[in-house]
Amino acid sequence: MSDHPSHPASRRQFLTTLGLAGGSLALSNTLPFARAFAAGTPPAINLGQVLPMTGSAAEFGPYYRDAVGLAVNQINTAAKEVFGGPIIAHHVTADSATLPTVGVQAARQMVDTQHTPVIINGWSSGVTVAIATSVTIPAGVLQIGNGTTSPLVSVLPADAKADLLFRTSASDAMQGVVAAQFVNGEIDPNYKFKRVSTIYINNPYGQGLADAFANAFKKRGGTVLAQVPHPEEVQPTYKSMLSQALKDKPDLLLIVSYPAHTIAICKESRDTFNFTKWQFTDGNASIDIIKEVGAKNMDGLYGTAPGEDTSTQSYKDFSKVYLSTYKYDHFPPFTTCSYDAGLVAGLAMAAAVAAGATDASKITGTVLRDELRKVANPPGDMIDGGDQGRVTDMLKALKAGKKINYNGVAGPCDFDKNGDVITPVNIWKYSGDKIETVKMVAAKDIPAS
Repeated sequence: MSDHPSHPASRRQFLTTLGLAGGSLALSNTLPFARAFAAGTPPAINLGQVLPMTGSAAEFGPYYRDAVGLAVNQINTAAKEVFGGPIIAHHVTADSATLPTVGVQAARQMVDTQHTPVIINGWSSGVTVAIATSVTIPAGVLQIGNGTTSPLVSVLPADAKADLLFRTSASDAMQGVVAAQFVNGEIDPNYKFKRVSTIYINNPYGQGLADAFANAFKKRGGTVLAQVPHPEEVQPTYKSMLSQALKDKPDLLLIVSYPAHTIAICKESRDTFNFTKWQFTDGNASIDIIKEVGAKNMDGLYGTAPGEDTSTQSYKDFSKVYLSTYKYDHFPPFTTCSYDAGLVAGLAMAAAVAAGATDASKITGTVLRDELRKVANPPGDMIDGGDQGRVTDMLKALKAGKKINYNGVAGPCDFDKNGDVITPVNIWKYSGDKIETVKMVAAKDIPAS
């Protein structure tokens, strides 16, 4: 298991960790990429991860890091049994500070110095898109988003021919529809609003989800009074933006943002405008918001988020192992997607090794891309994640030349032509000092618009 420190990393700090079962080692420098391997052991490559350890979403970073760390450890434990040694040399992590510019710098250094052919990233979509267009796609590196939900990602022009941007979380085209259904009283007849404003973070995530909600809500006869963007950098005040959003007296304010922004927005909305009828999205499913705004104001308020079917064995197994290994009492949205991203990346590496790869430098982003859909899509035996025994079975099957279809702990990892997956969407609620899921809307039950 991993033994990472729980405190936020410096914005510029790179943590290079040895992704072997039984422990992890913080190193100042990685081993050379074109390293010599002992006879009989497989080639091992670096797996990168850019994630928010500081900034507006710092609360979430450790969970995503540890979810990928669990996947790395399970892959390497299986690889030692099946191939005679680990196939992931290092789990290299870097802080995005929840900002595109910092994320791009981190990813560029990771690619240039750690030579990572695959990077897991995706909190937020703004960071994902910036890294994809500026770093990973030009460098031929595979990127797998673990919390990337913007509809833009499905049609990103830079990826049209490259096919190097995938994600294990569903598009907000789905979440926007469910949020509109919920506000419109279709899911709970006792919860219904007709006049709504939105305030959203001005990046691909915020704009994409706000637009998806607005379009779906208007189609249902609802009125969107205002759609007000706010900057990605946390602001000293949001009064002018709240004035725009609340001037026509909406019944509800949908806040599409991140924890640090949301805390300030909610406080000013309450204290200056005496308005507390809020609904939320995945970006603000935050315990910190309860602590800072106060359980009195947050208790009983709802949000939506790309989710998972918590009744599946794979989810139950993951949850048990993850919580006990890392001593958490809960995990936020996209933690399961993070594990799935790490697992499918590792399975793609295993498929390349099983196909005869012997030189780590030849296992490139495009090689891994070509293996990704093979291990996660039909045809092939469907095998669940979340359990060490099943992960080992998947590597044994790949070594034997068999086809597998990885079934993720967040849901099916069947990548479509755009690199997207379809997962359920959950409705969650602030409840005391916790956040609880109150309903899962299955993907098959979500209309197109």
